[in-house]
Formats: sequence, C-alpha cells, structure tokens
Amino acid sequence: MKEYSVLLVDDEEDVVEAIIQKIDWEGMGYSLLGYAKNGLEALEIAEEKQVDVVLTDIKMPYMDGLTLSHKLKELYPSVKIIIFSGFDEFEYAKEAIRLEAEEYMLKPVDSVELSRIFKKVHERLDEEFDEKQNINRLKNYYMESLPILQESFYTSLIEGNVRQEDMERTMLDYQITLPGKLYCVIVLHNSISLSPEGINPVLISMSIRKLAEERLSKNWKACFFTYLGNTVVITQMDKEEDSYRLTDEMETLCRMAKHVCNATITAGIGKTVASLMDLPLSYMGARDAVAYRVIYGRGKAIAVSDINPEEKENRSLNRELLDEERLLDIYRSIRMASKEELFKDIDLYIKNSSLDNPSLQEYQFFLMDLVTNIHKFLLSNQLDAGIIFPKEEDVYQKVQQFNLSELSDWMKRICEKIQVVIQEKRSDKTKSFVKKAVEHVHSHYMDKDLSVEALSFALHVSAAYFSTVFKRETGKSFINYLTDYRMEKALRLLVEEEEKTYIIAESVGYSDPNYFSYAFKKKFGMSPSKYKTSGMKNEAK
Repeated sequence: MKEYSVLLVDDEEDVVEAIIQKIDWEGMGYSLLGYAKNGLEALEIAEEKQVDVVLTDIKMPYMDGLTLSHKLKELYPSVKIIIFSGFDEFEYAKEAIRLEAEEYMLKPVDSVELSRIFKKVHERLDEEFDEKQNINRLKNYYMESLPILQESFYTSLIEGNVRQEDMERTMLDYQITLPGKLYCVIVLHNSISLSPEGINPVLISMSIRKLAEERLSKNWKACFFTYLGNTVVITQMDKEEDSYRLTDEMETLCRMAKHVCNATITAGIGKTVASLMDLPLSYMGARDAVAYRVIYGRGKAIAVSDINPEEKENRSLNRELLDEERLLDIYRSIRMASKEELFKDIDLYIKNSSLDNPSLQEYQFFLMDLVTNIHKFLLSNQLDAGIIFPKEEDVYQKVQQFNLSELSDWMKRICEKIQVVIQEKRSDKTKSFVKKAVEHVHSHYMDKDLSVEALSFALHVSAAYFSTVFKRETGKSFINYLTDYRMEKALRLLVEEEEKTYIIAESVGYSDPNYFSYAFKKKFGMSPSKYKTSGMKNEAK
C-alpha cells in the first residue's frame, strides 16, 4: 500500500490528540507529519515537507482554515483538504470550501466517519497516482518530446546514420513526412565575430532560425534543426530548376537577417538529391559552400554547384571551417561537459584536423587562427585573457614551437583553465543572487507585503527556483530567514524604544500585532510585553 503524508491543523490540542488516537494511520496507508496550531504554521510545514492530505479546523488564530485551504490550493494544487468544524459554521463552510475541500465533517469527530473519509481520500490519491502512469500520460510526454526526437532524427539523417530499412518506421514513429521528389540541405552559418556587442550569440541564432522558418516552411516544406552550432534546413522541391529559385530565396533571407536581426549569415546550399539516403552528400556540399565565405564574402548565399572545381581542391579553405565549426564542440564542452569529455573533444579535434602533411606556412596559419579563435571565445564570454594567458607570454610565438602532441596538451591546459573560470563565474552569480535577496530583506524587512513571490518577481526568477537556491545558500527557508531577522530587529526595538507593542510590530513588518506576539513568543519563549519588562532587557544591552 502506497503511503501518503497527513498534517493536522487545529488550535485545540486536546482535539488533535483525540484524532491521532482514533485512527490507525499506518494501517490505512498514512504517515502523520504532526500538527500545526494555525494556518501560518501549516504553510511553513508545507514549505519544508511534502504534504499530501491536510485535516484542518476553520476557526483558528492568525490564519483560519478557509484561508489556509485557498493558499494550499494555490501553492500545491494536488494536496487533499479535509475540513472539520462546529455545527454553527458547517453550512457556511460547505459553501465556502466547495472547490477546495475533498470532504467536510462536523465536530465532535466520529472515528468511524473519519476513517471512512481517510479511506476514500486514499483511494483518490491512488487513482491520481495511477493516472500519472497510464498510457495517456505517456502519450502526452511523447508528444512533448517529439521536437527533440525529430531533431535527433534529422541529425542522424545528414550524418548517414539511418538505415534504409528503418527509415519509414522511424519517420512514422516521429510523425515526420518528407514526400518531396527532390531534396536540398542548407546550412545557415552566423558569423559570431561580426555579431553586435552585448547580445548573446545564442539569441541571434534563435532569431535567425525563426526568420528562416517564417520564410521557408510553407513554400519549401522545410524542416529545421540545429547542428554543430548552425541552423540546418532540409528543403523539398518538385524539379531541379527550383534550386535556382531556392538560391534567390536564400539571398533574400541573408539580407533580411542583416536588416532584421543585425546578423551576418552565410547560407551554404548543398547539392540537390533525389533520395533521403543521399542527404549526407547534400549536407557536406552545404558545409563546403559555407567554408568558401572567406573567398566569396560573408552575408550571402553560396551554392556548392557554383564553386569552381579548382577551388574545391584548395585544402586550406577547410581550416576556417575547422576553426569555427569543429571548435564549437570544444566550446560546448567547456561550458557544459566534464573535464574528461572536454579532453576527448580536444583529442578528436587534433586527430581530425586537415593538417595532413602540411607545409610550414599552413601549420603556422592554423596555429595563429586557433589562438585567435580562443581569444574570440574569451571575449564573447567576457573573460579576461590575462587570467588564462600570462601577460608577459607571447602566446602566438609559443604555439609556433609545438608539434601536434604538444599542441593537444597545451589546449587541454588552457581549456581546463577556461572551464574552471566559467564555473566560478556561475557560482559567483548564484551567490550574488542570494546576496541581493538577503540585502533586500535587510532593507525592506518592515514591508508587510514582503514575500517569496514578491522578491522572486523583483529578481526575475521563479518562486520555486528562488526558494531552492536561497535555502541551499543560507541554510534557512526564506520565511524562516525573514522571521528571524524581524525578530532580531524587534528585540532591539523593545530594548531601545519606549513604544507600544503594536507600533514595534508594524515597524518590523507585522500588520497584525497578535501574530507578532505569537511569532515572538514562539522564538523567544515569552511575549514581547513580558520581555520588555523582564530582566532580559538589561541582558540584551
């Protein structure tokens, strides 16, 4: 039997004790978390622990059961609420909590009736749990995952990793239709070095993709995905002559990208093929076409069919392609992968470089381009190159002395340092985020509307993420931290000021002096008035 947690909420301790004794909690599939004396205490417990069922009275100090029910349903929609109340308020309760409560019953609590209700609630919880596991839920999950599955299929397709016999079945499973007579792959390359300062290159790439989708989806039955940092498009056409119109369309797209997104993109257009199995050939042609931007110029459409055969044999053109595209894998690993995975990518980069029997001049150019690209990466990530490279060291001169093995070792050391610095920056951002929250509490603790929702909104993060990060960094939930800080301020004011308790309550963010007294007594073991007149006043000084 699956076990669910129960929280009891009532300001009458004897009633709670009677309920605890009347029910065989374990036998009915429940674990008892304990009880709260009012709605505010219940909310604090719900924040700290997973609560499945709440049994609550209506009339309680500081926050009644109806308000608690509404709050719980807002924050935790799946929680089940059972209301019990006196006869005089029962009809009102039935009407007010119709949408929130699972059941409601009269005091005094009958053990047989209470057991029946808890058994019924357990069955509902079981049904909901089972529903999450059923086929409909799996179908929904499948539909949500389809875009990722489709992009993965497109990637495998241009890599040549899809078998002919698996093609039809896989496309059916992933709800992909590619009925065109002819196909052509396009690679949209964004020149990061020409991107406007202060704008994340990822956002620019997303804008380019969106623009391409708007222009190409309908007329070319195009499919879009991201591969090696570029937007890749699979277009469909009816006849060979359409390829000329496609090139014109891509020229227009490049101009629009410059005008709309302030991005310099080069569109590499591959060979037109008649079979999906030949898409790798079209893709390789598109990549080759993109590489020739160094000759034909960036920001335009280049069709592989327009490149002179003599130019295709010039191997030095592949070098920039390696620098800007294969290095993306290393950059991605620096940001996201482990050190071991990063080192594997570096080894693979060196192994697959185009430096087969290079001339001395070719090798030197390759090294210079590599160092330049690393500097560009540091700049785009707002990293100080002086931290990575010793200021007195001539990096360009140093790498000229390396063979490929030494170059690999040097790249590993440099990239590992960059990875550490980036990770430290991320950690600093998290600490800065919490620091801002703490500073806000210290300067706005007197604001009675200060809450997790209000502060998370001000910091532009979700309430759930805010609560998780805040507790991880401070060791306290936000509510507990705020309460403790307010109590410290109240303690000082009680010692130093000759003000009424309700004035001090308002000055530390409590609109309700009764709840202020309750919270103060809960923390310090005595009321504010008693503390003010006790010997602890002198001790606090």
